[in-house]
Amino acid sequence: MFDLLVIGGLGVDLRVRVPAIPPPAADSLIVPPIEARIGNTGAGVALAAHALGLRVALVDVLGTDPAGQVVRAALARTSVHTVLVDNPGGTRQSVNLVDPAGRRMSLYDPSPWTGAAAPFADDELAKLVRDAAHVHVSIMDWARDRLPVLRAALPDGVPLSTDLHDWDGQNPYHRPFAEAADLVLVSGVQLGDRAPAVAAGLAPRTVVVTRGADGADLHPGGGAPVRVPATVPAAPVVDTNGAGDAFAAGLVAGRLRGAALPDAAAYAAAVAAAACTHDGMEYPPGLLPRG
Repeated sequence: MFDLLVIGGLGVDLRVRVPAIPPPAADSLIVPPIEARIGNTGAGVALAAHALGLRVALVDVLGTDPAGQVVRAALARTSVHTVLVDNPGGTRQSVNLVDPAGRRMSLYDPSPWTGAAAPFADDELAKLVRDAAHVHVSIMDWARDRLPVLRAALPDGVPLSTDLHDWDGQNPYHRPFAEAADLVLVSGVQLGDRAPAVAAGLAPRTVVVTRGADGADLHPGGGAPVRVPATVPAAPVVDTNGAGDAFAAGLVAGRLRGAALPDAAAYAAAVAAAACTHDGMEYPPGLLPRG
């Protein structure tokens, strides 16, 4: 039995520290050492949840290329249970530009699934879902096609969550993930003032609109929104990449431990703030608060 099953979202982040975002126009810039390390949203949720003491399983496709080896090596340093299928299309990669304040801009290569058939059999995915207390689905191409299978396999009382990231409220690609979920996280960057209307349109699902350093807005099943203030980090911010994933992991952990939704969201904000003080997603013991 696992506390959390994360579906999809493994990849490699190529971190590049730049003087500003966007970088100044130039033929070349001298930057600090460029590092390739485990990243992308599924890894961020899984590794943060693992650091919070949850029993985590992760299922995804992954290339056999050097980038895939980076991911496999990082996961081998944890107790996260992995179910991986080789992706002929290679490993997802992101170039993350990070400025001196820790803000980032991500250039994302999704490396879609290119196999001739679905990477996982329906009964295999259903068995994994039935062994989890919470299921979190990343917005990967292969996972989108399996949403009906995942939803049908959910035992009573087991929630399914997803993170729509910078959805604009209209892109049809994201809609099936939102409609399959009980808990929807979405960045407020593209939504702006339309966030309350978009959240209301997803009722009765719980929607959390994240706003980075400005906190988050909790829309509980179409009810009145609840403001969730951001937590001030206890140390300097060095890397905001993965903060939203850490927030999602904290929210799941809080709920699994019996916290009411507003309290779990406040705890998630503290987890996200702590994650920003660390460079990368492989969190050292004790960095993320366990509540």
